[in-house]
Amino acid sequence: MPRPRSDEKRSAILEAATRIIVMQGLSAPTAGIAKEAGVANGSFFTYFETKTVLFNHLYLEIKAEMASAILKNRSASAEPREELFHVWRNWMNWAVSNPQKRKALAQLGVSDEITPDTRAAGHKTMAPIAELLERARAHGPMQKARKGFVGALMNSIAEATMDFMTQDPANAKKYSKEGFDALWRMLN
Repeated sequence: MPRPRSDEKRSAILEAATRIIVMQGLSAPTAGIAKEAGVANGSFFTYFETKTVLFNHLYLEIKAEMASAILKNRSASAEPREELFHVWRNWMNWAVSNPQKRKALAQLGVSDEITPDTRAAGHKTMAPIAELLERARAHGPMQKARKGFVGALMNSIAEATMDFMTQDPANAKKYSKEGFDALWRMLN
């Protein structure tokens, strides 16, 4: 009979994996993740069959948390600029408040360990943001550009903004506003 699973242990493993990925990268051994989580190495495999399974769960969990934070108190009836700024501000605040999750997600995002199905599920959690971006660029200079290209440009502006906000917290709000203004000028 398999051991009963504990939500606390599962969460501890996911949190430990986030820290370990940031410190050691994706090649860190499962034994190190288990030790960081305070669970036996065998217990690790009670919750996640393989490290790849863990990485895919972690990717989705962080994506879902980030999407939830970004979309919090969103007003779909607002003008696209106002709504996009609200979403942007939430995104910047989440990233600055969760630097380890941001860094782990960046590494997981470029990993071959993340399956196409997991990537698709992650993109689905971000679908409302993609729809908003489409509305925001509908009549601007980027209206005919590939959707993926526009998303990549937005992510580049966002990453630069997050970096400056993190490096200079006293001016974080200023950087957030300037980053958004650059994004908006690109879209409109």
